[in-house]
Amino acid sequence: PALQGIYYSFTDWQGYGEWKFVGLKNYINVFKDDRVLHAYLFTFKFAIVSTILVNVISLLIAMGLNAKIKFQKTLRAIYFMPNVLSILIVGYIFNFIFAQFVPMIAEKLGIEALTVNILGNPDLAWLGIVFVAVWQAVAFNTILYLAGLVTIPADLYEAASMDGANLWKRFWHVTFPMIAPFFTINMVLAMKNFLMVFDQIMAMTGGGPGQATESIALLIYRGGFEGGEFAYQSANAVIYFIVIVIISVIQIRFLQRREVEM
Repeated sequence: PALQGIYYSFTDWQGYGEWKFVGLKNYINVFKDDRVLHAYLFTFKFAIVSTILVNVISLLIAMGLNAKIKFQKTLRAIYFMPNVLSILIVGYIFNFIFAQFVPMIAEKLGIEALTVNILGNPDLAWLGIVFVAVWQAVAFNTILYLAGLVTIPADLYEAASMDGANLWKRFWHVTFPMIAPFFTINMVLAMKNFLMVFDQIMAMTGGGPGQATESIALLIYRGGFEGGEFAYQSANAVIYFIVIVIISVIQIRFLQRREVEM
């Protein structure tokens, strides 16, 4: 299917009927399309913010769960539960929460800014999607960070404490360098997954209000399968595939270089 999509990206096929070759016309038109540009800007904004948040939150939770506390295994299972749930189902649930539950509670508490559904606000809708995407993605990233934390020898912390290192110094000079490979994996996977965001947007906003939360994946789907732009959106998909590969390679090389420096 991928090779077939590349093949059709050089045609004017609408998904049905006859077609003919048009060369690079579709690729040229993609770069001229304002809707595509807006979708790219939104997707990158969403992916960057979500990747940063999910890694910071996951690392903090992992460090907390790695400590010697009661019900440690139970808490780990609870934190992993969001990752098991269907993304579409979670999206529909939070759609109801943002539309009904949050405004009702905000009205009783006198928080005027939250008395309306933020998913209906073109400027705030993306924040609701970020919240849900991060909430669900934190589970998987936390498990990876936990796997990294358990590999750190306890005597390193003991030696750091004897040298007078405080909590921040122990984290920055012991913990973080030791889990650097896991940090690289989490950053790359999180960025890749968020760049391909589709389900949460489909379930929560459908790309709206207007086109405020339309991602590249959603645009390709709608234009290709619903708008008679199969060949055109195939070209868009090829370009986006190349973009994601380039970003992933840059991330891996940069972060792996940081691992060596640490």
